[in-house]
Amino acid sequence: MKLGLQIPDFTWPNGPAKLGTDLAGIARRADEAGFEYLSVMDHFFQIPPVGPVGRDMLEAYTTLGFLAANTSNVKLFTMITGTFYRHPGLLAKAVTTLDVLSGGRAILGIGAGWNEQEARGLGFPFPPTAERFELLEDAVQYCLQMWSDDDGPFTGTHVHADRLLNVPQALSKPHPPIMIGGAGEKKTLRLVARYAQACNIFNSPELPHKLDVLRRHCDAEGRDYSEITKTALVILDIGERGEKAGALIDELRRVAGLGIDVAIGGVPGVQDPGKLEIFANEVIPAVAEF
Repeated sequence: MKLGLQIPDFTWPNGPAKLGTDLAGIARRADEAGFEYLSVMDHFFQIPPVGPVGRDMLEAYTTLGFLAANTSNVKLFTMITGTFYRHPGLLAKAVTTLDVLSGGRAILGIGAGWNEQEARGLGFPFPPTAERFELLEDAVQYCLQMWSDDDGPFTGTHVHADRLLNVPQALSKPHPPIMIGGAGEKKTLRLVARYAQACNIFNSPELPHKLDVLRRHCDAEGRDYSEITKTALVILDIGERGEKAGALIDELRRVAGLGIDVAIGGVPGVQDPGKLEIFANEVIPAVAEF
C-alpha cells in the first residue's frame, strides 16, 4: 500500500502571511518522507466536517503549481475537482501545465461536484444532478481528446469546441491519469470503469460492496479491474506524539486487505514537523509491506 497526504485546511497558527512558507515546508517534508501523492481539495469555501465555512481556503490549481515547485517526487492532484467549476478547456490546460512544469507528476481528479452552497455563494451555475454527470462525462472526453493527437472539433452533450489544440502536450503518457471521485453505483463507478485510471471512495462500511460494484462495471465495460488504482479517504491520525501510529497501521492493513491500493488523507497537526517524520520512519515503511 502507498499513502497520499491530503491538505484540506489552511487555517494555521502563523496566519496567511506565513502560509506560503509553512505549506512549502510541509510539501518538502511529505516528499522526503515517501508519500506517493499530495493533494488539495478543490473548494473555495471550507467544508464540513473539516471546519466552518469561513476558514482559510486556497484555490486548488494555483496551490498545486506552488506544491510542484517545492517537491520532486509526489504526484499532484485535486481531490476532487467539481466538473462545473471550470470549462474543460481551462481544466485540461491547467492539468497539462501542472504536468509539464512538475516533470510529469499531474493527475486529473474530477467528479460531478456537490457543494451547492459554495456554487450559489460565488455565482457558479449549479446544474441538476443528471446534468452534472453529463458535464462530467463531457469533461473527461474533452480532456482525453486534448491529450491526444486529435486537435479537431469536439461535440459533447453540453460542451462544443472548434479546435482542441494543446501545446505543449502533457509529459505523462499516454496522458495524465484520471481519478474519478465518488461512489455512486449507477453513474460514478460506471464512469470510473469506462474512463479512469483511479477512483476515490470513502472508507466506510460499504467499501467492500462499492468495490464489488466497480468490478461488475469493469466486466460490463470490458475493462481489467486490476488496471484501476483503488484509493480510499482515510484520516491519517497518529496522535499528538505518534501514540496512535500502531492503530493507524492496523487500520491501513485492514483497508489494504479489502483491495485498496492507496490511502489518502489529512494528518491532524501536519504543521508539526515531527508528525511527518514519524510517517517516514514508522508508518510508510510498515504499510509498504501490505
